Amino acid sequence: MTEVFAPAHFVIGLPLTVGAVTDSWIGLGWGALAAGLCGGIPLGVILTGVRSGRFGDKHITDRSQRPWLIGVIVALVLTALALLVVLGAPHVMVACVTIMLATLAVTGPITFWWKISFHTAVAAGSVVMLAWLLPPVPVYVAGSMLVAAIAWSRVVIRDHTPAQTAAGAIAGGAATWLTLAILF
Repeated sequence: MTEVFAPAHFVIGLPLTVGAVTDSWIGLGWGALAAGLCGGIPLGVILTGVRSGRFGDKHITDRSQRPWLIGVIVALVLTALALLVVLGAPHVMVACVTIMLATLAVTGPITFWWKISFHTAVAAGSVVMLAWLLPPVPVYVAGSMLVAAIAWSRVVIRDHTPAQTAAGAIAGGAATWLTLAILF
């Protein structure tokens, strides 16, 4: 669960899904731009960092290694957001990337003093975004089960406590919901 549903996979998959659902092929193109900058490049940085020894593992378990990476990711998300706005991307794609920035704004500072779960934050935020676009009841039912399974997996492998996974899910879901409420 931890590997398959890593935050980078959601950050790559969500804009592609949002784009495909809202604007088919053209939306998929916008989604690819967002996915590459917000998820693909950061994943490459992480994997390169693990190979070079800068990071101990691809989940950046050691919180002291997170600040630099969070800075790089924020810069890339801001770049994606600026490009989407300047190039005239659909409002929903701009919102999707703004949600990523909002989630980082909440979870980033917390992780400096407490190990909040990025896995559950990103998963819960993705569920809220998809429930806003698709029929909400089935998305929330399936999504809550998925977030719970991810939380369980993070606790079982002892990367997080139940409180850290719950806080991540609440932070990601709330940041997404609030961002959508403001933007729409």
